[in-house]
Amino acid sequence: MAAEKKGRKIYHLNIGQPDLPTPRAYYDAIRSFDESTLAYADSPGTPVLIDAIRGYYRDQLGVELEAEDVLVTTGGSEALLLTCLSILDPYTEVIIPEPYYPNYTTFVHAAGGVIRALPTCPEEGYRYADRSRIESLITKNTRAILLTNPGNPTGVVLDEKEMRMIADVAKKHKLFLICDEVYREFCYDEKFGVPTMAHFRDIDQNLVIIDSVSKRFSACGARVGCVVTRNKDLQQAILKFCQSRLAVATVDQLGAAALYSVDRAFFRRSKEEYRLRRDLVVSRLRQIPGVMVEEPMGAFYVMASLPVDDADKFQYWLLEEFEDHQETVMFAPGAPFYETPGKGVNEVRIAYVRKREELERALDLLAKGIAEYQKTVMNV
Repeated sequence: MAAEKKGRKIYHLNIGQPDLPTPRAYYDAIRSFDESTLAYADSPGTPVLIDAIRGYYRDQLGVELEAEDVLVTTGGSEALLLTCLSILDPYTEVIIPEPYYPNYTTFVHAAGGVIRALPTCPEEGYRYADRSRIESLITKNTRAILLTNPGNPTGVVLDEKEMRMIADVAKKHKLFLICDEVYREFCYDEKFGVPTMAHFRDIDQNLVIIDSVSKRFSACGARVGCVVTRNKDLQQAILKFCQSRLAVATVDQLGAAALYSVDRAFFRRSKEEYRLRRDLVVSRLRQIPGVMVEEPMGAFYVMASLPVDDADKFQYWLLEEFEDHQETVMFAPGAPFYETPGKGVNEVRIAYVRKREELERALDLLAKGIAEYQKTVMNV
């Protein structure tokens, strides 16, 4: 990167890589592996990991699962990809609230599908749980609704009433409801609890839950996720893909299984640290003239509208032209999070996955960068 070659330090707020320590249980489990041959694991996942996932759903979420309801995948990304490949045909449509995680586009398009964006806006806090707006997008080609709860990049969390409404829409219109719940542990208002669509048993045949150890346990490099569904036909379709790629890494599954034994205090500490970071970031953003930002209620991202003409252009300028004491800042420009052309041009996603003192400095750099950019580039 040009900025680094010039000797500048970059504060990376652009990637959702948690910096909190991974629980030692993961490493201890891997070190304990002493089989003479490192063999393939079972294609659906190792029994020890599937049992650990089932135990978590039972003890922490109050949800009973059968072993066949869980299919272990190489991270949440493969879980999403295999789900799309299993339920979509060419030109079938998936309704997704925008802005959304950009790789959803990759997964849907890989299966030949088409995204029907459910629009939101910063002025409404990116909220999308409106039945009439959702149903207005449903056509004869609609196959699924895909959502993240809590949301990436917005931090929006659905309450129980909103979740029930979306479940009812999926049931009424015989749609799959794909719920990416990898951030469910990080809801900052206690009224949300630890949300999951799995409580609604009347949509067993519609519901697909995407899960992962990456964010929950600060273990992105483990690459272990899962698909949870009680739909037997869908299970069989996804299982065929699992068999075709043989297996998820054996040792990583062993380590992931150990993560599910971590004490609940780990989640409380993690959530409290992210809450403090969120409060700091939102407070500092609100001090910058012209910035529009709503307080995210979950995950560890905030979406903000900046007083610049183009966030992508501004980002390049920060990296190529701007520095303060040989330091600059990097965020994720907002446009790639949208399906609708022209939206998100002046928006950014900030991931608050750095120490608070680093976030303080990063937001200071952002404020200085905006002021200088407006003066020298926008001529404001």
